[in-house]
Amino acid sequence: MKKIALSTFIIFTFFLSHSIVAQDDPEAKKLVKEVLNKVESYDNLVIDFSYTLENQEQNLKQETRGDVSIKGDKYVLNLMGTTQIFDGKKIYTIVPEDEEVTISLYDEMDTEQITPSKMLTFYKEGYRFKMDIIQDVKGRKIQYVELIPMDSKNEMKQILLGIDRQTKHIFNLIQVQPGDTKIEIRVTKFKTNEPLSANHFQFQRSKYADYYINELD
Repeated sequence: MKKIALSTFIIFTFFLSHSIVAQDDPEAKKLVKEVLNKVESYDNLVIDFSYTLENQEQNLKQETRGDVSIKGDKYVLNLMGTTQIFDGKKIYTIVPEDEEVTISLYDEMDTEQITPSKMLTFYKEGYRFKMDIIQDVKGRKIQYVELIPMDSKNEMKQILLGIDRQTKHIFNLIQVQPGDTKIEIRVTKFKTNEPLSANHFQFQRSKYADYYINELD
């Protein structure tokens, strides 16, 4: 499950360039742009989230929680007992269970290394937008926008982005994959402009003196 969760989180945090494609639902496009503008106005983000994978036919349901802090391109991600730090140049993956740290250079051209450093803005390019339903969630009005991939090779059956209409923050992301496996990543806590320490996004090698350090690059 760890590999599934991490790969899905990467999909959730897939960041592209700055153009918003034509042929969108104007209302949906306007709402999404408001969300993008707000997210990008913050100095940093600290987000707690839940991750759920469900397939009713297979009687499968897996749930876990994680958190991520982000400033510019740098991030610290905690998910399923693993911590990943990106300091802008290298990715440090820390696995306490194995007492191991893997260090690798970040390659922007490597699609396997897409980082969550610009979380919640992955839909800037490559999607058209269409208004979907509104749900009342404990008094919050959540407007769903369907993301329609421009790439005809994308096999995702449905992608829905839930937006809190009052705060203009992302509430959740729902993906329905082939085989009717549904994955939901829901933001449970959203903090901005937190007083993060100067070395928050730096790997402190001295803390892992007893760990095996695996330097790939």
